Amino acid sequence: MDWKSEIDLAAGRIAGHTVITPVMMSDALWDRPVMLKLEQLQHTGSFKARGAFNTLRAVVVPEGGVVAASGGNHGAAVAFAAHRLGHKARIFVPEIAGPAKIALIERSGADLTVVPGEYADALDMARRFEAERGAMQVHAYDAALTVAGQGTLMREWEAQGLEADTVLIAVGGGGLIAGALAWTQGARRIVAVEPETCAALNAALIAGEPVDGPVSGVAANALGARRIGSICFDLARAQAIPSVTVPDAAIVEAQRALWQSHRLLVEPAGACALAALRCGAYVPEPDERVAVLVCGGNIAPDPLG
Repeated sequence: MDWKSEIDLAAGRIAGHTVITPVMMSDALWDRPVMLKLEQLQHTGSFKARGAFNTLRAVVVPEGGVVAASGGNHGAAVAFAAHRLGHKARIFVPEIAGPAKIALIERSGADLTVVPGEYADALDMARRFEAERGAMQVHAYDAALTVAGQGTLMREWEAQGLEADTVLIAVGGGGLIAGALAWTQGARRIVAVEPETCAALNAALIAGEPVDGPVSGVAANALGARRIGSICFDLARAQAIPSVTVPDAAIVEAQRALWQSHRLLVEPAGACALAALRCGAYVPEPDERVAVLVCGGNIAPDPLG
């Protein structure tokens, strides 16, 4: 697939529908300056709006509307995009999505079903709904239109003057980092960062293929995919990217650092990539220029209710 062309097309489709999120340099978060892209300022509080708008604007949505399974952020983005574009939406989320993300989806006006279990259980129910109602499935991470939409983030960041040699990106199912890999095509080092308690990409790279793994921990409602997406796995393996894991304590500490240093309020997933720098899971070379993607801000509980 010509990913560059697909991402260029995606950028055209989502223009005017998504936020061009800001970037900043910080000298307060690590022992030398690090660039941040603040994607938690995107519509619905995460990068997911990019893939959602690209998908819904690239296809003819059926009469049955759209359906999505989500740990929370993807569902909110699909609900938001569907509402803006005039489509009905049914969203399935697991209980671990938490009240803040569930409330965010409810405010969008979409039909919402909370499913016992984890993301994989919500996906099973979404697939049944798709078959029964003729709705269009909008996959959270393992679909070309989703990945191309997420790839617009890295395209946008480079247009904003990204000079880093290395970009650290948190990984759940893999749609975001797949989009980054598809756009950069090896021109920059992309480092995958996952919680120790849900590390689907790391497990797949060790096993040589996607495998099922455990899902738990503070970031499970955003990064809790049981199995990495095949698109992400293929791109990550082809580019032989570094993959590191971080403990929950380091993620929480990075959350606090973002708040205390810059009043940036982010969810655990949004702080996961920074945690790899701060706890030493990823150690750059002395002259290596490093950037961190802050990917989500839907903290639970919602601090303003």
